[in-house]
Amino acid sequence: MLMKSATVEGPSSVAVGESGEPDLKPGGILVRMHACGICGSDVEKVFGKYGKQSMRLGHEPAGVIIRTGPDVPGFAAGDRVFTHHHVPCYDCHLCNHNSETLCARYSETNLEPCGLSEVYAVPAWNVSHGGVLKLADSTSFEEAAMIEPLACCVRAWSKLPARKGDTVAVFGVGPTGMMHAMIALSKKFSKVLCLDVNDFRLDFARNLGATDSIRSDDADRVKKILEHTGGAGVDVAIVATSSLEALADAIEMVRSGGHIMMFGVPSRGASMSIDMSKIYSKEITMHASYAASDRDTKEALGMIESSEIDVKQLITHTYTISDSQSAFEHARSGADAMKIIITKQQKA
Repeated sequence: MLMKSATVEGPSSVAVGESGEPDLKPGGILVRMHACGICGSDVEKVFGKYGKQSMRLGHEPAGVIIRTGPDVPGFAAGDRVFTHHHVPCYDCHLCNHNSETLCARYSETNLEPCGLSEVYAVPAWNVSHGGVLKLADSTSFEEAAMIEPLACCVRAWSKLPARKGDTVAVFGVGPTGMMHAMIALSKKFSKVLCLDVNDFRLDFARNLGATDSIRSDDADRVKKILEHTGGAGVDVAIVATSSLEALADAIEMVRSGGHIMMFGVPSRGASMSIDMSKIYSKEITMHASYAASDRDTKEALGMIESSEIDVKQLITHTYTISDSQSAFEHARSGADAMKIIITKQQKA
């Protein structure tokens, strides 16, 4: 049986081709995709210079198990599932130091051919090591497609100090940037300040409870952040964009002793000049957070199922896999859009 898959064809081009269903190997499962989100890293793979090696599209898929291989306890055809594309070993030096997403095994455990495929295979390693989560009937496939990006945010926050009443500036309020803002609100931060150049997204953030939304090109942006924090600067700055200008702003806007999280994926070869005396004299701690482990996805699913984080309100558009090029162009432009999801059947 033929199925459609989306792949990077070339610069700025997404190809949708047909092929036979992937092989079902011992210990693995075959899943019919019902929803898969388009991530900013996917957009960077198509339109930019992605800084990681993989060029596979789609790592936020959810669907229904079609078949299971032999010796797959706990799963059966018809189960509604979210599937994590990478699962670490949890036994190496990196895993034992809480760096699971940097584990060599992590990047080797891929969905075949990818998550943006009508049918994809989940390898035995992922199935047997916690990479497949069953979904409650009350959780839609579209919500399940938000598990992985929320898990990435969860992982980033696990590296940050967070106290009730703290302040945060989020640079870039696309889907994950908005999730960071929503997490800060759930943690009872006193000020959640959002910066972007997209007015639709700034309004979106304000409507979801952000203290203020400021254009990233506002000449007074640093002054406005400092005014919100009594001149001190924010406790936490989350750079949820690849923009190096945003990182430079974060250094100016974070308080002495504050924390900066590099969350957005820089383009390959991106570089900038930093006055390191500011990092030193302000005792700024800089973090980076790449991807998520299956432990993070379990926590994210719990947050969605409990309605702690209402991801439904972030989904603004859906496309079919046949319309992947248009979907990626829309995701790149961000025109009146937040999260864009590829679904089994088009809804909007």
